[in-house]
Amino acid sequence: MRFRGKSGQLQEVTVGDRRLGRLVRRLQQLPGQALFQYRDDDGALQPVDSGAVNDYLREVMGEDFTAKDFRTWGGTVAAVQAFATTELPEPASQRALAQAQRAVVCEVAALLGNTPAVCRKAYIDPCVFAGWERGELAALAGLRGPRQWEQATLKVLRRARRLAKRRA
Repeated sequence: MRFRGKSGQLQEVTVGDRRLGRLVRRLQQLPGQALFQYRDDDGALQPVDSGAVNDYLREVMGEDFTAKDFRTWGGTVAAVQAFATTELPEPASQRALAQAQRAVVCEVAALLGNTPAVCRKAYIDPCVFAGWERGELAALAGLRGPRQWEQATLKVLRRARRLAKRRA
């Protein structure tokens, strides 16, 4: 699929699931500009916008979650995964560390369809960078599958919280 995303950036996404691909093609055949839309009780087409998605998430989760929370989670998990296979530079100068971090941020930004600056600021938890610099993420390199990566990311975040409490 090709589409214009935020800030008019051209996005290209491959849908690997055949059923989902067929569903998206059916949605593309609906009239109007919005890909994601539904027919209301009166049969009128209604676009699915971020407000509707966020309202739905709050309703089904019973908490104040938004789509951005899921996007931040996805960016943070992707960063943990990328850092796990990114060796610490030797010697670990500030410049070398910054270069390696920049490469990971660019990789995650491309995945999310954001600029590296926005990605680093809004979609990767800062403690992931510190965990990588402490050498904690290299042990995760052999993990497989999304569930293992998400569990590992939770451990990284919890460890960072414990360290922050000890320092306070």
